[in-house]
Amino acid sequence: MIDTHAHIYASEFDEDREQVIERALAQGIDTILLPNIDLESIEPMLATEAQFPDVCRSMMGLHPCYVDGNIEETLKTIRAWFDKHNFIAVGEIGIDLYWDKTFKAEQEMAFVTQLQWAKELDLPVVIHTRDSIEETLELLKQEQDGSLRGVFHCFGSSLEEAQAINALGFHLGLGGVSTFKNSGMDKVIPHLDMNYVILETDCPYLAPTPNRGKRNEPAYTELVAKRIAELRGISLEEVENITSTNAKVLFNI
Repeated sequence: MIDTHAHIYASEFDEDREQVIERALAQGIDTILLPNIDLESIEPMLATEAQFPDVCRSMMGLHPCYVDGNIEETLKTIRAWFDKHNFIAVGEIGIDLYWDKTFKAEQEMAFVTQLQWAKELDLPVVIHTRDSIEETLELLKQEQDGSLRGVFHCFGSSLEEAQAINALGFHLGLGGVSTFKNSGMDKVIPHLDMNYVILETDCPYLAPTPNRGKRNEPAYTELVAKRIAELRGISLEEVENITSTNAKVLFNI
């Protein structure tokens, strides 16, 4: 299995990162993809990748929650990293209007700029969207020239939104939210196009049931896979095979 979205470079894992990787490997999670969030996360992310080169692969991007008035300088620094290191994706990028709308225009500019990098570099994008699905899809439609590909990570919306995302050629990252009782995902997952589904944790956040509220980690990817298998009436092995194949093709790994 592949955990396509894990922040295991975060300080929450400083005390036991090695054990976290060992538990993941023991559960059959052999690849963990690391999304960048801001300028401060680059160094710990690359150090984690260097420590576990057979397991971890990094991406590079600016998360919308870290967009501020200094956006042009920040983007210049982020873009320069693509010339110095081999990243598997542009991410995590997107629009987040849940916490603060102060820099909405800057968030949109940063999102479009990074989508353009992805086209230029021929890389997939990993998209974060919160209270902003309409804005995100609108900008994506404008930029989609047939070469953009990627994933809406941490998907927890309606079937209609899933289909709109798929229609643009984008995947859905299913994680802990898929296991939550009141998320409504039990009504959505049985009808998703499995050719567009990949697994993720978004750890240390959003641990799946029965670990909800605790620190999440890549080993819990299997709990998400089990829930999908249960809701679709297929075997765990089938979910693992489909989602891993999808992730390998999407991220060229």
